[in-house]
Amino acid sequence: MTLFKGVGAAMVTPFGKDGNIDYAVLERYIEHLISNGVSALVPFGTTGEPATATTEEYKKGIEFVVKHANGRVPVIAGAGSNCTAAAYEKAKLAKSLGASGVLVVTPYYNKCTQNGIIAHYKEVAKANIPVISYNVPSRTGVNILPATVRELSKIDGVIGIKEACGNIDQFQATAKVCKETGFDLYSGDDGITATAMLMGAKGVISVACSPAPKLMSELCALCEKGKLKNAQELQFKLNDLISALFIEVNPIPVKKAMQLIGFEVGAPRLPLTELEPQHNEILKTALRELELIK
Repeated sequence: MTLFKGVGAAMVTPFGKDGNIDYAVLERYIEHLISNGVSALVPFGTTGEPATATTEEYKKGIEFVVKHANGRVPVIAGAGSNCTAAAYEKAKLAKSLGASGVLVVTPYYNKCTQNGIIAHYKEVAKANIPVISYNVPSRTGVNILPATVRELSKIDGVIGIKEACGNIDQFQATAKVCKETGFDLYSGDDGITATAMLMGAKGVISVACSPAPKLMSELCALCEKGKLKNAQELQFKLNDLISALFIEVNPIPVKKAMQLIGFEVGAPRLPLTELEPQHNEILKTALRELELIK
Protein backbone atom coordinates (compact mmCIF):
# COMPACT_ATOMS: atom_id res chain seq x y z
CA MET A 1 0.00 0.00 0.00
CA THR A 2 1.49 3.32 -1.10
CA LEU A 3 0.08 6.38 0.66
CA PHE A 4 1.58 8.93 -1.73
CA LYS A 5 4.18 9.65 -4.38
CA GLY A 6 6.02 12.94 -4.74
CA VAL A 7 6.24 15.51 -1.97
CA GLY A 8 4.94 15.05 1.55
CA ALA A 9 5.01 18.36 3.40
CA ALA A 10 6.72 18.22 6.79
CA MET A 11 4.48 20.93 8.21
CA VAL A 12 5.40 23.59 10.74
CA THR A 13 2.88 24.31 13.47
CA PRO A 14 1.86 28.00 13.36
CA PHE A 15 1.63 29.71 16.73
CA GLY A 16 -0.11 33.03 17.30
CA LYS A 17 0.97 35.87 19.57
CA ASP A 18 -0.90 34.20 22.42
CA GLY A 19 1.28 31.09 22.00
CA ASN A 20 -1.59 28.90 20.82
CA ILE A 21 -2.03 27.29 17.40
CA ASP A 22 -3.20 29.90 14.89
CA TYR A 23 -5.84 28.06 12.89
CA ALA A 24 -6.45 30.91 10.43
CA VAL A 25 -2.79 30.78 9.41
CA LEU A 26 -2.89 26.97 9.38
CA GLU A 27 -5.84 26.97 6.95
CA ARG A 28 -4.06 29.37 4.59
CA TYR A 29 -0.88 27.29 4.88
CA ILE A 30 -2.73 24.08 3.94
CA GLU A 31 -4.07 25.78 0.80
CA HIS A 32 -0.59 27.10 -0.03
CA LEU A 33 0.78 23.55 0.04
CA ILE A 34 -2.02 21.74 -1.78
CA SER A 35 -2.49 24.38 -4.49
CA ASN A 36 1.21 24.16 -5.30
CA GLY A 37 1.25 20.43 -5.91
CA VAL A 38 2.11 18.82 -2.58
CA SER A 39 1.03 15.15 -2.50
CA ALA A 40 0.58 14.64 1.26
CA LEU A 41 0.45 16.65 4.48
CA VAL A 42 2.56 15.56 7.44
CA PRO A 43 1.60 17.52 10.59
CA PHE A 44 3.34 17.02 13.94
CA GLY A 45 6.45 15.38 12.57
CA THR A 46 9.75 16.78 13.81
CA THR A 47 9.11 20.04 11.92
CA GLY A 48 5.77 20.44 13.71
CA GLU A 49 7.33 20.55 17.20
CA PRO A 50 5.39 17.60 18.65
CA ALA A 51 7.64 17.43 21.73
CA THR A 52 6.18 20.72 22.98
CA ALA A 53 2.57 20.19 21.86
CA THR A 54 -0.11 19.12 24.31
CA THR A 55 -2.35 16.13 23.64
CA GLU A 56 -5.26 18.50 23.09
CA GLU A 57 -3.27 20.58 20.58
CA TYR A 58 -2.27 17.41 18.76
CA LYS A 59 -5.88 16.22 18.63
CA LYS A 60 -7.32 19.53 17.44
CA GLY A 61 -4.46 20.14 15.03
CA ILE A 62 -4.75 16.76 13.27
CA GLU A 63 -8.53 17.09 13.16
CA PHE A 64 -8.22 20.52 11.55
CA VAL A 65 -5.69 19.41 8.92
CA VAL A 66 -7.80 16.37 8.00
CA LYS A 67 -10.94 18.50 7.73
CA HIS A 68 -9.35 21.16 5.52
CA ALA A 69 -7.42 18.72 3.36
CA ASN A 70 -10.89 17.30 2.71
CA GLY A 71 -9.61 14.18 0.96
CA ARG A 72 -7.57 16.09 -1.62
CA VAL A 73 -4.33 14.63 -0.28
CA PRO A 74 -3.61 12.09 2.47
CA VAL A 75 -2.77 13.34 5.95
CA ILE A 76 0.05 11.40 7.59
CA ALA A 77 0.23 12.37 11.24
CA GLY A 78 3.45 12.31 13.22
CA ALA A 79 2.99 9.75 15.98
CA GLY A 80 6.46 9.20 17.38
CA SER A 81 7.45 8.72 20.99
CA ASN A 82 10.27 7.12 22.93
CA CYS A 83 7.56 5.24 24.82
CA THR A 84 6.10 2.47 22.69
CA ALA A 85 2.74 2.55 24.48
CA ALA A 86 2.48 6.31 23.89
CA ALA A 87 3.32 5.95 20.19
CA TYR A 88 0.62 3.27 19.90
CA GLU A 89 -1.93 5.56 21.56
CA LYS A 90 -1.00 8.47 19.27
CA ALA A 91 -1.39 6.21 16.24
CA LYS A 92 -4.82 5.10 17.47
CA LEU A 93 -5.83 8.71 18.05
CA ALA A 94 -4.61 9.77 14.60
CA LYS A 95 -6.68 6.99 13.04
CA SER A 96 -9.79 8.07 14.95
CA LEU A 97 -9.29 11.62 13.67
CA GLY A 98 -9.25 10.50 10.05
CA ALA A 99 -5.53 10.44 9.26
CA SER A 100 -4.55 8.22 6.34
CA GLY A 101 -1.38 7.02 8.04
CA VAL A 102 1.22 7.85 10.66
CA LEU A 103 4.91 8.75 10.53
CA VAL A 104 6.65 7.11 13.48
CA VAL A 105 10.21 8.08 14.37
CA THR A 106 12.44 5.57 16.11
CA PRO A 107 12.39 5.75 19.91
CA TYR A 108 14.80 8.53 20.88
CA TYR A 109 17.03 8.85 23.96
CA ASN A 110 16.39 5.25 25.10
CA LYS A 111 18.87 3.93 22.49
CA CYS A 112 17.21 0.56 21.99
CA THR A 113 18.72 -2.33 20.03
CA GLN A 114 17.76 -3.31 16.48
CA ASN A 115 15.46 -5.94 18.03
CA GLY A 116 13.92 -3.19 20.12
CA ILE A 117 13.22 -1.17 16.98
CA ILE A 118 11.43 -4.13 15.41
CA ALA A 119 9.41 -4.77 18.57
CA HIS A 120 8.47 -1.07 18.78
CA TYR A 121 7.04 -0.98 15.27
CA LYS A 122 5.22 -4.28 15.73
CA GLU A 123 3.37 -2.79 18.68
CA VAL A 124 2.57 0.54 16.98
CA ALA A 125 1.27 -1.30 13.90
CA LYS A 126 -1.41 -2.89 16.12
CA ALA A 127 -3.20 0.47 15.98
CA ASN A 128 -4.34 -0.68 12.51
CA ILE A 129 -3.29 2.41 10.57
CA PRO A 130 -0.53 2.43 7.90
CA VAL A 131 2.84 3.20 9.49
CA ILE A 132 5.83 4.85 7.81
CA SER A 133 8.91 4.36 9.96
CA TYR A 134 11.35 7.26 10.26
CA ASN A 135 15.10 6.94 10.62
CA VAL A 136 16.97 10.09 11.67
CA PRO A 137 19.89 9.02 13.88
CA SER A 138 21.33 12.55 14.10
CA ARG A 139 18.33 13.45 16.28
CA THR A 140 17.43 10.17 17.95
CA GLY A 141 20.71 8.39 18.69
CA VAL A 142 19.27 5.25 17.04
CA ASN A 143 19.94 4.03 13.50
CA ILE A 144 17.70 1.62 11.58
CA LEU A 145 20.14 -0.63 9.72
CA PRO A 146 19.27 -2.03 6.27
CA ALA A 147 18.89 -5.57 7.66
CA THR A 148 16.37 -4.19 10.16
CA VAL A 149 14.47 -2.45 7.35
CA ARG A 150 14.06 -5.90 5.80
CA GLU A 151 12.50 -7.14 9.05
CA LEU A 152 10.22 -4.08 9.28
CA SER A 153 8.95 -4.81 5.77
CA LYS A 154 7.56 -8.11 7.09
CA ILE A 155 5.36 -6.40 9.70
CA ASP A 156 1.73 -6.12 8.62
CA GLY A 157 0.81 -2.42 8.54
CA VAL A 158 4.36 -1.03 8.38
CA ILE A 159 4.49 0.12 4.78
CA GLY A 160 7.67 2.13 4.33
CA ILE A 161 10.47 4.25 5.68
CA LYS A 162 11.46 7.89 5.66
CA GLU A 163 15.23 7.56 5.49
CA ALA A 164 17.38 10.41 6.82
CA CYS A 165 20.41 8.41 7.92
CA GLY A 166 22.85 10.98 6.51
CA ASN A 167 24.98 8.25 4.92
CA ILE A 168 24.65 7.72 1.17
CA ASP A 169 26.09 4.18 1.31
CA GLN A 170 23.53 3.17 3.93
CA PHE A 171 20.77 4.92 2.00
CA GLN A 172 21.70 2.91 -1.09
CA ALA A 173 21.72 -0.35 0.89
CA THR A 174 18.30 0.48 2.33
CA ALA A 175 17.03 1.37 -1.16
CA LYS A 176 18.11 -2.08 -2.38
CA VAL A 177 16.20 -3.74 0.47
CA CYS A 178 13.13 -1.62 -0.30
CA LYS A 179 13.23 -2.58 -3.97
CA GLU A 180 13.53 -6.27 -3.11
CA THR A 181 10.72 -6.22 -0.55
CA GLY A 182 8.30 -3.67 -2.03
CA PHE A 183 8.75 -1.44 1.04
CA ASP A 184 8.06 2.21 0.22
CA LEU A 185 11.10 4.47 0.51
CA TYR A 186 10.99 8.24 1.02
CA SER A 187 13.94 10.57 1.33
CA GLY A 188 14.13 12.45 4.61
CA ASP A 189 16.80 14.76 3.22
CA ASP A 190 15.68 17.41 0.71
CA GLY A 191 19.22 17.73 -0.63
CA ILE A 192 19.30 14.20 -2.03
CA THR A 193 15.75 14.04 -3.38
CA ALA A 194 16.82 13.46 -7.00
CA THR A 195 19.44 10.90 -5.98
CA ALA A 196 16.94 9.11 -3.73
CA MET A 197 14.32 8.88 -6.47
CA LEU A 198 16.91 7.54 -8.88
CA MET A 199 17.45 4.76 -6.32
CA GLY A 200 13.74 4.01 -6.18
CA ALA A 201 12.32 6.39 -3.57
CA LYS A 202 8.64 7.24 -4.06
CA GLY A 203 9.40 10.85 -3.13
CA VAL A 204 10.48 13.01 -0.21
CA ILE A 205 9.01 14.11 3.10
CA SER A 206 10.21 17.65 2.78
CA VAL A 207 11.01 20.67 4.92
CA ALA A 208 11.88 22.82 1.89
CA CYS A 209 8.44 22.37 0.38
CA SER A 210 6.89 24.69 2.98
CA PRO A 211 8.45 27.82 1.45
CA ALA A 212 8.94 26.19 -1.99
CA PRO A 213 6.12 23.67 -2.61
CA LYS A 214 5.88 24.27 -6.35
CA LEU A 215 9.61 23.77 -6.92
CA MET A 216 9.85 20.64 -4.76
CA SER A 217 6.77 19.20 -6.47
CA GLU A 218 8.33 19.96 -9.86
CA LEU A 219 11.56 18.25 -8.81
CA CYS A 220 9.74 15.04 -7.89
CA ALA A 221 7.68 15.17 -11.10
CA LEU A 222 10.84 15.48 -13.20
CA CYS A 223 12.34 12.47 -11.44
CA GLU A 224 9.14 10.47 -11.89
CA LYS A 225 9.17 11.25 -15.62
CA GLY A 226 12.83 10.26 -15.95
CA LYS A 227 13.93 13.77 -16.92
CA LEU A 228 17.15 13.37 -14.99
CA LYS A 229 19.13 16.26 -16.47
CA ASN A 230 16.33 18.70 -15.67
CA ALA A 231 15.94 17.17 -12.21
CA GLN A 232 19.66 17.54 -11.57
CA GLU A 233 19.58 21.20 -12.57
CA LEU A 234 16.60 21.93 -10.33
CA GLN A 235 18.13 20.03 -7.41
CA PHE A 236 21.30 22.13 -7.72
CA LYS A 237 19.16 25.28 -7.91
CA LEU A 238 17.32 24.35 -4.70
CA ASN A 239 20.34 23.31 -2.69
CA ASP A 240 21.30 26.76 -1.38
CA LEU A 241 17.83 27.12 0.12
CA ILE A 242 17.96 23.59 1.50
CA SER A 243 21.31 24.32 3.14
CA ALA A 244 19.96 27.55 4.63
CA LEU A 245 16.96 25.69 6.05
CA PHE A 246 19.35 23.58 8.10
CA ILE A 247 21.78 26.32 9.14
CA GLU A 248 20.29 25.83 12.60
CA VAL A 249 18.30 22.91 13.90
CA ASN A 250 14.96 22.27 12.15
CA PRO A 251 12.37 23.87 12.42
CA ILE A 252 14.06 27.13 13.47
CA PRO A 253 15.06 28.24 9.93
CA VAL A 254 11.91 27.03 8.16
CA LYS A 255 9.68 28.93 10.58
CA LYS A 256 11.66 32.07 9.76
CA ALA A 257 11.41 31.28 6.03
CA MET A 258 7.64 31.01 6.31
CA GLN A 259 7.52 34.38 8.08
CA LEU A 260 9.61 35.92 5.31
CA ILE A 261 7.27 34.67 2.57
CA GLY A 262 4.23 36.03 4.41
CA PHE A 263 2.97 33.34 6.78
CA GLU A 264 2.91 34.48 10.42
CA VAL A 265 3.73 31.07 11.89
CA GLY A 266 5.36 32.54 15.00
CA ALA A 267 8.55 31.52 16.74
CA PRO A 268 9.36 27.96 17.76
CA ARG A 269 8.52 26.97 21.30
CA LEU A 270 11.28 26.81 23.88
CA PRO A 271 13.79 25.29 24.16
CA LEU A 272 14.02 26.17 20.44
CA THR A 273 14.57 29.85 19.73
CA GLU A 274 14.31 32.28 16.81
CA LEU A 275 16.89 32.14 14.02
CA GLU A 276 20.11 33.90 15.00
CA PRO A 277 20.38 37.35 13.35
CA GLN A 278 23.61 36.47 11.51
CA HIS A 279 21.77 33.67 9.70
CA ASN A 280 18.81 35.78 8.56
CA GLU A 281 20.61 37.23 5.55
CA ILE A 282 21.80 33.80 4.38
CA LEU A 283 18.20 32.58 4.44
CA LYS A 284 16.89 35.74 2.74
CA THR A 285 19.49 35.47 -0.02
CA ALA A 286 18.53 31.86 -0.71
CA LEU A 287 14.82 32.77 -0.87
CA ARG A 288 15.55 35.70 -3.21
CA GLU A 289 17.59 33.51 -5.56
CA LEU A 290 14.49 31.37 -6.08
CA GLU A 291 12.27 34.47 -6.38
CA LEU A 292 10.29 33.41 -3.31
CA ILE A 293 10.77 36.90 -1.82
CA LYS A 294 11.85 40.23 -3.32
